[in-house]
Amino acid sequence: MKKFYIFLLIFSTQLTFAQIRFQNIPENAIYPESQAVETITASIAYQGYEETQAYFGQGEYEIFLDNVDGVLDKPIIVLDGFDPGDSRDIPGLYASLSFGGQNMADILRDEGFDIVILNAPLYNTGGKNIDGGADYIQRNAMVLIAMIQQLNADKVGNEELVVLGPSMGGLIARYALSYMEDNSLDAETRLYISFDAPHRGANIPISLQYLINYFAIQVGDATAQQVVDQLLNSPAAKEMLTDHLLGHLLAGSDYEQDPAKVLPLGAPGFRNEFQAELDALGFPTNVRNVTMVNGAGNGTTTGSPGITIIDTNLEIDAVTNVDVALKFTPAASQSNTVTDVTVNFFGFPINTYQTTAQSPNNTAGVDSAPGGTGSISDALGDGGGNQVLIDFINALQQDLYSFIPTMSSLAIDNPDWFTTPNLADSPFVNFYIPNENEPHVTVTAASAQFALDEIRNGIIGISENGLDNQFILSQNPVHNSIKLQIPYTSSSNKVTTSVFSITGQKLMEQTWVAPQGEINWNQNLASGIYLLKVDNGIFTQTIKMIVE
Repeated sequence: MKKFYIFLLIFSTQLTFAQIRFQNIPENAIYPESQAVETITASIAYQGYEETQAYFGQGEYEIFLDNVDGVLDKPIIVLDGFDPGDSRDIPGLYASLSFGGQNMADILRDEGFDIVILNAPLYNTGGKNIDGGADYIQRNAMVLIAMIQQLNADKVGNEELVVLGPSMGGLIARYALSYMEDNSLDAETRLYISFDAPHRGANIPISLQYLINYFAIQVGDATAQQVVDQLLNSPAAKEMLTDHLLGHLLAGSDYEQDPAKVLPLGAPGFRNEFQAELDALGFPTNVRNVTMVNGAGNGTTTGSPGITIIDTNLEIDAVTNVDVALKFTPAASQSNTVTDVTVNFFGFPINTYQTTAQSPNNTAGVDSAPGGTGSISDALGDGGGNQVLIDFINALQQDLYSFIPTMSSLAIDNPDWFTTPNLADSPFVNFYIPNENEPHVTVTAASAQFALDEIRNGIIGISENGLDNQFILSQNPVHNSIKLQIPYTSSSNKVTTSVFSITGQKLMEQTWVAPQGEINWNQNLASGIYLLKVDNGIFTQTIKMIVE
């Protein structure tokens, strides 16, 4: 029995600590130069569901001025997402905007925009210690309101703000902007970009939740329990997770499942209350609302319902081993054993633990739904040097799971996580949606172009469908050919098209005599971002173009 508890202590401590990694910084990420970090405190206090008083939230921020005039006149706020323990600092948030050897923040600063990174730190307010990256979404929204008001007071000129909210930051931004409208507070904000945010909830496989909680409770280790409380049982996680282990526990137990509670259930007193509050606020109406999605828009799944995550025997020493089996939640209307643990000592089972999940009649379990993916091995820190965890990771049969379902990031209220989304049902007016599921809050060349176009177009006044006298790329990203729509005013003119690299090198050029309708120009360019220059003899136009 002693070996059993030693095993649990080692395994659970590594497992729970690693759960902070819900967002990775890209390889070869570009970090900013050091700037001055400032603190901001909300002027509106917030009282959480289980709190006895209201507290003023705090944040920390850095302003990265543009590289054109160095004046704060075109601010873009980039928010923190779910980050328990503040493991992803301000430079990390800036670096998370990197893609393909570039950084979206750097590109914007070179074009005259100012980047403001707002981080949710650890702090003490009113005698209460708060982990901002896992705190109530509403309290973080009050901090954003203070940030918006301060920037509007300090900026030069009348340029309205842009707010980019990755992950939980998308909910913070939506809540703050809607709250300001409801309370007659002028946000002076023109554009809200939601980035793979869980508008209808987030997901961590319930099998993994049960396993982590069981190990922490069975050990009785104070540090392990604290980590579980700060991460899985944090206010933010309980507000966002559509299926939470606290909704399934047997009365009087802190780890055993109530056999009558097998359907998905959110955290009592948090999940339903938060979603109802968010729905009542709706979306800001004086702001252009667009979304970047990491989940597939064509129904591509992440694994399949009921698939085995892991089914292995972990050897602790010569006399102790553990059988561990985890599964995804099952197909619609089906039930399965999602967590199954047996500890063997000298070949005899000395402890067992099982939990069951059932999926609703109208959808399969969300674990395998189309969506921005989470990674179990990333969450475990690739083992952290612990051999038992490394063996666990090596035995994984299914590493990725749907963390932010596509339907959720589109804010479509449909109980079926797997249906192909009808964009007419989404409150957003423009979308970036890939055909393959991507890691949660990953910036790609295509999604970066979408965000850059949205940010730039608001400045130069391009309407929803483009200007009448402008050339328009029919497809962007470009595949085998460049398809360029010809405006009526250019159909009788000679048109010269040129492609330049981002550094200004001319790569292709062709002249078209009186083209009609559309130019179809074959290309074999490498994947990346290019400049397409179009000259019809009357005016020239330059279009940012992505080649996949």
